[in-house]
Amino acid sequence: MTTRSLLVPYYEHPAERPEEWAALVAAAPSLYGVVLNPASGAGQAPDPAFIDAAGQLRAAGVRVLGYVDTAYARRPHIEVVTELLRHRDWYGADGAFLDQVTTAPDSLAHYRRIAVAARAAGAATLVFNHGAHPDPGYEAQADLLVTFEGPWDTYRTLDLPVAAHYCHLVYAAPPGVSPATPVHCAVPGAGAHPWGSLPHLLEPAR
Repeated sequence: MTTRSLLVPYYEHPAERPEEWAALVAAAPSLYGVVLNPASGAGQAPDPAFIDAAGQLRAAGVRVLGYVDTAYARRPHIEVVTELLRHRDWYGADGAFLDQVTTAPDSLAHYRRIAVAARAAGAATLVFNHGAHPDPGYEAQADLLVTFEGPWDTYRTLDLPVAAHYCHLVYAAPPGVSPATPVHCAVPGAGAHPWGSLPHLLEPAR
């Protein structure tokens, strides 16, 4: 792995999974970025373990993307911006991963406003997780659009558009498979918490 191809949403606590977080730092040359998600978002107070983990990732040259749930445009703008600022101020996040972003054009103005605020807050990299292919209007608002999130059994049956600014996130994936997009992630985890596992290639030796 010599290109920065992996966008890794890893939703486990560094104090409970130190070896996995160390594996992420060691894999820095292959990482597009790591999604930091202390408490389904930034949380209510800084978490020292995540501060340390984010610092190690940044020192290794990895983008740290703060996780913010936008609730398909139902979450108020001020709440989203508050979380963006917490990620920046508490964890030094230099980017943002906006989850549950709508695909329809009628929410474009809402997300355009969020994108402007995210850039003003210092987000050099902005990722929208639609989970499906969105209206083309979203392409101008973010650096990367997640246009698929789901299980491998579904993914392998689809013929999805591929572009440099699209990302596919696949779970319940067997070893050796790779999504088609230049930036991607495929993990073995399944069920209600698939992003509690690392991609096969990054799993630390036991």
